[in-house]
Amino acid sequence: MTGQPENLKVIKEISRPDILFSVAVLNETEAFVGSSDSKIYRLNTQDDKAEPLELAGHTSYVTGLELVGDQLVSAAYDGKLKWWDLENQVEIRSVDAHAKWIRRMALSHNGAQLATVSDDMVCRVWDAVTGSCLHELKGHQAVTPNHFPSMLYCCAFSRDDRLLATADRVGHVVVWDLQTGKEVKSIEAPDMYTWDPKARIHSIGGVRSLAFSPDGKQLVIGGMGHVGNIDHLGGKSLIEIFAWEKGERLHQLADDSYKGLTERLAFDPSGKWFIAAGGDNSGFVKCVDTNTGKSILDSKASTHLHDIRLDDQHGTLVTAGHGKLSLWQL
Repeated sequence: MTGQPENLKVIKEISRPDILFSVAVLNETEAFVGSSDSKIYRLNTQDDKAEPLELAGHTSYVTGLELVGDQLVSAAYDGKLKWWDLENQVEIRSVDAHAKWIRRMALSHNGAQLATVSDDMVCRVWDAVTGSCLHELKGHQAVTPNHFPSMLYCCAFSRDDRLLATADRVGHVVVWDLQTGKEVKSIEAPDMYTWDPKARIHSIGGVRSLAFSPDGKQLVIGGMGHVGNIDHLGGKSLIEIFAWEKGERLHQLADDSYKGLTERLAFDPSGKWFIAAGGDNSGFVKCVDTNTGKSILDSKASTHLHDIRLDDQHGTLVTAGHGKLSLWQL
């Protein structure tokens, strides 16, 4: 990689009137963003005056975007997956993927498979080109121990695409074998779940991000620590690093400086460090040493961040969040 984590800094910000829930980087000058207005926009990241190109087709928040060859795939709260022809900017396929909100979509590293997770508590694995369903993975309970609806928030492929991890509201994480569709291991991260039995009789938190180390030996889990007032994202940002095969937690990083959800995680190809991003009313980006579990760099972001894209070849990071798309240099 051309950059160093301790050098991370913002080099450009593009203001938006909406909330950006997802981003996919096409090249050095263009990116797609998924919006709270149910649309997808193709943005010129170098020319602020260029008019965004609009792709309409969903009916709720666009929570996932992935580039598959010469096509773009989008996922949204309407439960649909859509494939878009990039040359002609038209929808070419729509799949009723889930019965409830799609919270996250992930693309395998070889570009052959997509995984989606939803509030219907099912993870489905799709052929990224044809849209056919390859696996239906059910390993998460529909209700919490306190008898409230749970949510299935995130998923992540291992670097060799043999494994997929999924995680839910109460901190239950499942690692799946993608050849067989069977559960390999389960891990618990209960510190990421807060239940208020008195004032609100409600819960908050959950595992919001996952990432396998490049060698597949460690699994990083991101969320938020205990919350005193569940009406606000007032808990410390929380990251836990597991030797997942042993079920052993190696490190826990609860940040005193930055509060809110750890929404996204991305490893450097070397595996020596990774980036975490998220926030509460404001946002954060941090670089963490994998071996020690300590921060290399903590950087405040001007807005809550929902998605990130790390370009390890050019040493750049793109972040998307409330009202802003930001470009960072390492």
